[in-house]
Amino acid sequence: MRLSQCHSFHDFRRMAKSRLPGPIFDYIDGAADDEVTYRRNTSSFDSCSLIPNVLRGVGDVDMSVTVMGQKLAMPVYCSPTALQRLFHHQGERAVAAAAGKFGTMFGVSSLGTVSLEEARRISGGPQVYQFYFHKDRGLNREMMARAKQAGIQVMMLTVDSITGGNRERDKRTGFSIPFRLTLGGMVQFAIKPAWALNYLTHESFKLPQLDNHVDMGGGSLSISRYFTEMLDPALSWDDVGAMVQEWGGQFCLKGVMSVEDAKHAADIGCTGIVLSNHGGRQLDGSTTGFDMLADIVDAVGDRIDVIMDGGVQRGTHVLKALSLGAKAVGLGRYYLFPLAAAGQPGVERALELMRNEIERDMKLMGCHSIKDLSRSNLRLV
Repeated sequence: MRLSQCHSFHDFRRMAKSRLPGPIFDYIDGAADDEVTYRRNTSSFDSCSLIPNVLRGVGDVDMSVTVMGQKLAMPVYCSPTALQRLFHHQGERAVAAAAGKFGTMFGVSSLGTVSLEEARRISGGPQVYQFYFHKDRGLNREMMARAKQAGIQVMMLTVDSITGGNRERDKRTGFSIPFRLTLGGMVQFAIKPAWALNYLTHESFKLPQLDNHVDMGGGSLSISRYFTEMLDPALSWDDVGAMVQEWGGQFCLKGVMSVEDAKHAADIGCTGIVLSNHGGRQLDGSTTGFDMLADIVDAVGDRIDVIMDGGVQRGTHVLKALSLGAKAVGLGRYYLFPLAAAGQPGVERALELMRNEIERDMKLMGCHSIKDLSRSNLRLV
C-alpha cells in the first residue's frame, strides 16, 4: 500500500499495521481492559447528525480559531503523545514540521523522544508541553522552568494518569521500554525486519525531557514503573493551583471529564481544559469527551477554553464538536498511524486530508467560518 492510496484514518491504520511489528502497532492501537471506551470515543459522534444549510454563498471559508491565546489556521492540533520515535525514526521532528507547515499547534510529551528545544526550533507554530506530576516536586519545577526557557506557549498537565491503565495487549506481547518481549512478541519483530533496521541505523532512543531523572536505557525503570513509582497519586487541586500561579501563563488540564472538575479548573486560573479519556487507555468504561462537551461548555465555556479529544477520525467529527462549543479538537492516533507508516510525509498527508474535509464539510454546511457553527446545526439521533 502506498501513501497516495491513503484517503482516511482507516487507510493509514492499515498501512501502519503492515509496517510495524505487532507489539508496537498494538501499543498505538490498544487501550485499557476491554477497550470499550476506546470504541465509544468514535461511536459517540454518531449520537447526533449535522443539519446543513444551503444557498449561503460559501465560496471561501475561514477555518482558523484562537485557543488559549494561540491562533491556529485550522481547528485541530496534534496532541502530545509519548515515544514517537518508536513508531518512526523522525518521531516528534516529523510532527513538529508538519504542524508548522499547516499552521497549527502540536505538543511534546514528558515521554517525548525529541527535546522541547529541538522541537521548538523546527516549528514556528504554537507548542504545548504535556507533563505529568511527579512525587519529586523539584523535578516538576525544573520541567516548567525548562519549558519556559524553551519558549513553550502552553503548559498542559495530564491529570488522568496518576497511575498507568491496564493495557492488556502490551502485557500479552511484553511490550515495554526497555523491551521485555514474550516469545510471540519477538516473532512479531522478526517478521518485520525493516522496522528493526530503521530503528538500529538511526540515533539511539532517548527521552530527553527525563534524561537527568530516569534511566530508561539501563533497564532500571520501565515505562510502566515510571507511572506507578514516579508519578504522584496524591496530586490535588492545591498542587495544580500552585503550578498555575508559578507558570503565570496559558495553563491547561488534560483529562478533565466532569462539570465539577471543569469548574475547579476555571476557579484556580486554568485557561484551558481538554476533555479526554486518554484515548481509552486509562479507565475503561468511562464517558467520552464528546458526550460531556455540551454540559461542560454550558458550565464554564464563558470562563475557560474547552477542548476535546478522543476518537476523532473525520472532519464531520470536528464540526460536531465545534458546534457543541469546543474551541479546538485534538488528534492522536489520527496522526500517529500516518507517522508510523511514512514519517513526515504521512503526517502531512493526514493533516491535508483533515483540512480538506473540514473545508469541504463547512461549505456543505453553509458555514463561512467556525463562528457560524452552533447547536442549531445538530440534531440528536
